[in-house]
Amino acid sequence: MSKVLYITAHPHDESASFSMAAGKAFIDSYKEANPSDEVVHIDLYKENIPHIDADVFSGWGKLQSGSEFNALSAEEQAKVARLNELSDQFVAADKYVFVTPFWNFSFPPVMKAYIDSVSVAGKSFKYTEHGPVGLLTDKKALHIQARGGIYSEGPAAAMEMGHRYLELIMQFYGVPSFEGLFIEGHNAMPEKAQEIKENGIARAKDLAKTF
Repeated sequence: MSKVLYITAHPHDESASFSMAAGKAFIDSYKEANPSDEVVHIDLYKENIPHIDADVFSGWGKLQSGSEFNALSAEEQAKVARLNELSDQFVAADKYVFVTPFWNFSFPPVMKAYIDSVSVAGKSFKYTEHGPVGLLTDKKALHIQARGGIYSEGPAAAMEMGHRYLELIMQFYGVPSFEGLFIEGHNAMPEKAQEIKENGIARAKDLAKTF
């Protein structure tokens, strides 16, 4: 049995979002094909995802200097504990499905905050004398993203930062398999929007059967 984290970073649901529609189709199809697997939905717009701020740095510093956890302030304890929960949950999973919209050439900032929360030395990677080494070498990941224009090819491809960032992070973690499923062009070609959406949903369902 595998544990799958279905990580969504969208303020809308599948009725208003092409990426969420494809994501829901994917995860429903995945559950049907893998009924014994555990799927955990992490809605980043509803979860508590602490930013790495002064409280976090202060709390970490106290712990590293040998202080007990209860020596931290209430704010430090809450944020440090939550970050620890998120990173432990992430490394314990077997598969990751990221669902994001395409905002300002990337993805919503809450996704970056989440990636920051799970990028922990000793958990998702480690430092060695030869540099950092990824520790998640038995995982696989997928990124589903809707883009109003076409950014997977042509000159605009160089402007796409979200998927490339996630790809780099997965490589940094040592994740050997990372795929992308993109629904593109529905704003540029509104007359084809429904066709583009339906095609994306169909591809998502097919991909789920082999993920």
